[in-house]
Amino acid sequence: QVQLVESGGGLVQAGGSLRLSCAASGRTFSTYGMGWFCQAPGKEREFVAAIQWSGGTTYYADSVKGRFTISRDSAKNTVYLQMNSLKPEDTAVYYCATQRSVGGVFYYSDPKRMNYWGQGTQVTVSS
Repeated sequence: QVQLVESGGGLVQAGGSLRLSCAASGRTFSTYGMGWFCQAPGKEREFVAAIQWSGGTTYYADSVKGRFTISRDSAKNTVYLQMNSLKPEDTAVYYCATQRSVGGVFYYSDPKRMNYWGQGTQVTVSS
């Protein structure tokens, strides 16, 4: 089992910044990496960014490239999402999630492939 706890959401004006944290515990060694997803009201959950443990490769949705940065602190077992130049359309609940290391492929952008989820943290960007 893996437990994930997000923090760092809040209300910010457009153009501002937030840093989200995802603290992981449990059998994290049995996962491929960590992803961030977001879900706005009335919309499906969608991919934001991900980091693969092996090699530290990072992945981003086109909508956040150049604005968001995903990183990892191995000593703290924590993954961060630095969000800069925030826009009102970034408003959503943000979740971190991870996929068990089964099958050999990290489906980092597919929420249906994630096995463990945090409770989510609200990000609201005002115009």
